[in-house]
Amino acid sequence: MQGWNPVRITSSIVLLIGIIAVSAASILIRNAQTAAPSLVIASYRMAIASVVVVPVALWRHHNDLRKLRKTEWLLAAASGVFLALHFAAWVTSLEYTSVTSSVVLDATSPLWVAIGSWLLLRERLTLPVIFGLIVAVAGSLVIGFGDMMQGARSASLLGNCLALVGALMVTGYWLIGRRVRASVSLVPYVAIVYSMAAVVLLMMVGGARQSLTGYDTITYVWMVLLALVPQLVGHSSFNWALARLPAVYVAVATLGEPIGATVLAYFLLGETPTTIRMLGAALVLAGIAVTMSRQPNAAPIEPQ
Repeated sequence: MQGWNPVRITSSIVLLIGIIAVSAASILIRNAQTAAPSLVIASYRMAIASVVVVPVALWRHHNDLRKLRKTEWLLAAASGVFLALHFAAWVTSLEYTSVTSSVVLDATSPLWVAIGSWLLLRERLTLPVIFGLIVAVAGSLVIGFGDMMQGARSASLLGNCLALVGALMVTGYWLIGRRVRASVSLVPYVAIVYSMAAVVLLMMVGGARQSLTGYDTITYVWMVLLALVPQLVGHSSFNWALARLPAVYVAVATLGEPIGATVLAYFLLGETPTTIRMLGAALVLAGIAVTMSRQPNAAPIEPQ
């Protein structure tokens, strides 16, 4: 009964809470997009998360922050840039494609992390990883083919491409994080990353000449919930579980996000995924599951 000890049961419950929290991200974004531009939504998400995390880092981890080397500061800042680009691409993708297609294609990031680890960190790329990559890419092509059969072909394909760009950008975030987190504790690291991501996104909002104000109250409510629930509750739950469960267990568990998002989109947005999209999604998730279950040293990938 070791597999069902109290620590594992508690951790599994926390993981479930994390999956539910991050699954709500795409729904909250869709609601906010009725009034606010995608870049504004992404910038609010990271700015609010920073406002919550930074004071904690300064209060409880000021000694850790002072001990950071220049290289660690620069790498953490670079990680924040990748995270900002990830959210800019992924949030925008939801304007053009379905929730199912967006979250499933964005969930391919574990595969790109495995490839990046092979290219940049000299980690061995095993046959199961290669097989999982082929299956997941096949699933992505199925989703793209299914969207080409829909009426708004160009819009859906643009959304799918943005979701894949988001997955590639978050890969940079995780590859840098793998190196920095070896010497930097969690709270100082995310404080720097979230703050940098917020700054970059706010600069993008300014460059696009979009306004951060003037929206109705409910839009601000959606954006605050986006920061508090998927970003802080969701991400914190997964990070908490990582200290108590094998990394692969947590990484595979995060594959519940596309399923949760699809279910919520069906009930709350009336968005019914097509059969071919569901087939593509199943292939993508199967490919990722094979890759992660046979790659014990792969970086755990957190949902949006």
